[in-house]
Amino acid sequence: MKIDKKLIRELVDNLKEFNLTELDYQEGQTRIKVSRASKGIEQIKSASVVSPNKAVLNESNDGDGIRVKSPIIGTAYLAPEPGAKKFIEVGDKIKKGQTVMIVEAMKTMNHVPSTNDGVVKKILVNDGQPVEFGQPLIILK
Repeated sequence: MKIDKKLIRELVDNLKEFNLTELDYQEGQTRIKVSRASKGIEQIKSASVVSPNKAVLNESNDGDGIRVKSPIIGTAYLAPEPGAKKFIEVGDKIKKGQTVMIVEAMKTMNHVPSTNDGVVKKILVNDGQPVEFGQPLIILK
């Protein structure tokens, strides 16, 4: 497969021109994804807190523990900006309402609050991973 450098340059130029952080292009079997690092400080300024939809996000108290689920579709981030300290680590004691991670949707950083007090037993997603609505993010004990 030959890489079309001109096309890649054009896509990168589109990132800058339209102030995008990521661009996905596909033509036939060829798919190109370009992205650039975004400035964490600017993202945090536009952050919001997502109120969990209680009907769908009822924490399940199964044998594993209490699951905190994603209130929206987006990209999960474990820290407020690249290289910063994570919001939570396994073994941390957290309070209800404490931010456990950020889910980015449509260039808006949405803080995801814990639905319960507890100790972080397991973090189920990786930094930068896409998440679905209702997908478990962490398990508390």
